[in-house]
Amino acid sequence: MHLTVLGSGTSHPHPKRSSTSFWLETAGGSILLDCSASSILRMAQEGLPWAELDAIWISHFHLDHIGGLAPFLFGIKHAAETRDRTKPLSICGPLGLKTLFDAVDEAGKYRLLEQGFPIEIVEVVEGDEFQILDGVAASVAKTLHKPESLAIRLEDGKRTLCFTSDTGFAPSLGEFAAGSGLFIVESSFVANKAVATHLELSEAMELISIAQPRKALLNHLYPEWDATKFEDLAANYSSPCEVLLAFDGMKIEI
Repeated sequence: MHLTVLGSGTSHPHPKRSSTSFWLETAGGSILLDCSASSILRMAQEGLPWAELDAIWISHFHLDHIGGLAPFLFGIKHAAETRDRTKPLSICGPLGLKTLFDAVDEAGKYRLLEQGFPIEIVEVVEGDEFQILDGVAASVAKTLHKPESLAIRLEDGKRTLCFTSDTGFAPSLGEFAAGSGLFIVESSFVANKAVATHLELSEAMELISIAQPRKALLNHLYPEWDATKFEDLAANYSSPCEVLLAFDGMKIEI
């Protein structure tokens, strides 16, 4: 697996961090993890083969995680790069994804699913296990953020990635990520978090300690992180693995 960080930030406008989104290359194809509005630009900036994208995962329905989905489908419907495409595109996410998508599609009479290739919208619920791509197994777990919010675990042979997306603290989430090759954990706040449905650094580090991954990546970073020196903060915690602070354009082998 190979991960490219498209966006390491939040919905808050920031000059260097765009909203959370990741491009993941697997043996079975490419997966976009959350589809922020900025992910469309970021895929092109990173030179990624967006016209050949195989699957999209939507963790929940906040706009900084789903706001680019309709514009992306609108764009590829008319792009020269997808004119000869025939392979399907799978869009997976929580229960309610199809209803939300249909409302946006109908509002503009876009007919976004009427492309030259098949598009399938797949809804999943807590505890589901499924094949997101051939050779790539997926399972999902509930997170404490929105009613529909889900974390996803992806397994490609012996390689495993777990992505919490937005979440409040729950030890079960660390257990869900146990032994993963890369554990992508939100850490919205440095300390004294403003809301219960996000994590601060101490909570993210506790989940990492429970999960015991090979590597961990902190993301969904609010601007307060700009004034910190991460190496000094990380030194205050005992960690079972290397812990990285995400930045836009970062690339990680799993």
